[in-house]
Order: sequence, then structure tokens, then C-alpha cells
Amino acid sequence: MNARKVSRPSRLNLAALGTQVLLWGYAAVVLGPLLLVVNNALRPTREIFKNPIGLATSPTFASFVKAWEKANFHVYFFNSLGITVAAVVLATAVSALAGYILGRYRFRGSIFLSAYFLAGLMLPFRLAIVPLFLLLNDLGLVDSRLGLILVYAATGIPFSVFILSSFFRQLPQELSEAARIDGAGEFTIFGRIMLPLVRPALATVVVFQFVPLWNDFFFPLVLLRSTDKWTLPVGMTRFFGEFQTDWSTLFAGLIITTLPLIVIFLLATKQIIAGLTAGIGK
Repeated sequence: MNARKVSRPSRLNLAALGTQVLLWGYAAVVLGPLLLVVNNALRPTREIFKNPIGLATSPTFASFVKAWEKANFHVYFFNSLGITVAAVVLATAVSALAGYILGRYRFRGSIFLSAYFLAGLMLPFRLAIVPLFLLLNDLGLVDSRLGLILVYAATGIPFSVFILSSFFRQLPQELSEAARIDGAGEFTIFGRIMLPLVRPALATVVVFQFVPLWNDFFFPLVLLRSTDKWTLPVGMTRFFGEFQTDWSTLFAGLIITTLPLIVIFLLATKQIIAGLTAGIGK
């Protein structure tokens, strides 16, 4: 009995130690290339050619300034930021309202509406690019930021409705019934009671929308013609052509492109984990 009592904690400690070693090893593999890019972005190109993996002995931000100003990164960056944020906000607002109705109420046609939104997850949106382009052209929204925002918002709604409706469905009915007894209306119940309770799900859908939209190359390439409306993925094609021998500036441009993704993950990590693990212990 004593041997078993001693050996079991030791096995658990060894398992925990092995897990930590694996996680730290994975982190090193993932962060290693990123740290190398940051290091080389702070070095002149001639130093990179001499020693590609050397440390930046005298760091300089000249490459970041060059990429931001001369390579028009400020134009591409704010185009991407404005379009992506607007699309995510619009899609999340529509999805929250639709998810609330589908998750909390049963009415004639609710099953059909749920299946309709789920169909958007099964059909690749890019297959409809020809009729979509013709529709936007008839509406005068080709080469328009608004047109791209509407397309992006439409692509994010099916997934968001699926996630949010599941979370709204798990909330107890007693909350809304008590609020109605106190005289609260449906929008008050939705905005002040139900919506704060699904904050992890909101963070999850925001991040899962933001990342693919920020990195999307296809729709801006097809729908935007003016260079002053290009987003970062499309602008990067010109950037790599102009600065293909200036490695320091290239690395600086990559850092500028990935910085918003790093920031949003750092800010929303706890909410994302809470959203992805919700219901496991039930």
C-alpha cells in the first residue's frame, strides 16, 4: 500500500514534467522563427547578408520606418484594420441577434433558419465569386471598401450564429423569466443580461473571424482595383517585388503585418479558452 501511495504521485509528477517539456519545446519551435524575424528586422540588410542568424548588436527601427512610409504600409495597414474591424463588428452584431432568437425561442421555421445558417458552413464562399462579383458590380460596390466589408461580414455570420446560438441555448430560462417579471423588455434582457453571459463566445467568434479576414488575399484581389484601397495581403505582393533584396525591410513588413494578430490573441486568450472549454465539466 505504501509503495502504491508513493509511486502514484511520482508518476503524476513525471507526467506533468513531460508535458511541460513538450509544451516548452513546442513553444521554442514556434517562437524561434518569429524571434529571428524580429531580430533581423532590427539589423541593417548588409549585416543580415554577413551573418543571417547573428544578434542585433545595435538595434535600429529604420527598416520599420521605411516599410511604413516608403512602402505604403500605413495605407495598407489602416485599410485592413478598418475593413476587418467593421466586418467583424457587423457580423458579430447580426450573429448575436440571430443566435439569441434561434437559441432561446422555438417558432415555426426556426429549424429551417438554423439549417439555412448551417448551410453557410458547408458551402465554400469562394465558389460564388462570379455571381457575387456581378451582384456587387450592379450595386456599384466593386472597388469599394463597403462592398468588401459586406462580403466579409456575410462569410463570418454562419459560424458565429452556430457558436452563439449554442451558448444562448445553455443559459437558464429562469434568468429571462425573472427579468420579464421585473418589467424588462426583450432588448434589455438581450443586451444587459444575456449578452454579458456569453462574453467568452463573443471573444471566440471575434478572433475566429478576425484572423482569416486579416489574412485574406482572394476577395481584396478580386473586388478592389485601386491601390489606395488595397489591404495588407494584396499590398504585400507589391512590397515583396519592390524590396526583394532589402531583407531588413521585408522582415519589418512581416512584423507589422502580424502584430495585430499577436495583440488580439494576447488580449483575448482567457476568453477564448473559456469559450472553447465551456460545457466540458457539465
